[in-house]
Amino acid sequence: MAMSVNIAIDGPAGAGKSTIAKKLAKELGFVYVDTGAMYRAMAYYFLQNGIETSDEPAVAAACPNVDVTIAYVDGEQQVLLNGENVNGVIRTEEVGNAASVTSAYPAVRQKLVELQRQLAARLDVVMDGRDIGTCILPHAQVKIYLTASVETRARRRYDELVKKGEACELDAIAKDIEERDYRDMHREIAPLAQAEDAVLVDSSMLTIDEVAAAIREIYERTIG
Repeated sequence: MAMSVNIAIDGPAGAGKSTIAKKLAKELGFVYVDTGAMYRAMAYYFLQNGIETSDEPAVAAACPNVDVTIAYVDGEQQVLLNGENVNGVIRTEEVGNAASVTSAYPAVRQKLVELQRQLAARLDVVMDGRDIGTCILPHAQVKIYLTASVETRARRRYDELVKKGEACELDAIAKDIEERDYRDMHREIAPLAQAEDAVLVDSSMLTIDEVAAAIREIYERTIG
């Protein structure tokens, strides 16, 4: 059996990882594994079931009751939480913040890492997150560390929210991003870091197409 090909894309919040990963997966015919969405789905479960996200023992105790998987229906990725499609409900700020807290808990990570590795062993995947190349898929053939300045990331997020008709302040978003970076880089388990064999790509001055093209070139050079 031919070995599956894995592309790992890591980087801070708002660097455009998921947009790029989705685009690449589509172009290459790979499966895009949205790890952030998997963490969000778990966080959503905790919120829905009245489990305090700051109560680590309670969160850990609930982990065995959660099954998160990714399925493709008509070419659309669906995040399934205990068999139910939760695509429409996991993108709120509330769920995002809950995911940022609970993803640092060992029980939550263990549960999802197992599921993610199973997917990657079976399929050609593009996976993005904070620690894919360093922890989850250390043997990925292609590793990218995608970043962008805080200003760029805050502006992108701001534009996104404004487009959705949500009231927001650019300064508050920038501050939020800085705090999240700090939290992600300093957490005890699997902190955000660039893998030694990852290629750094800064998207501050690039369009989505330019970033995708740059990564695709790295992929073609590596896999050849």
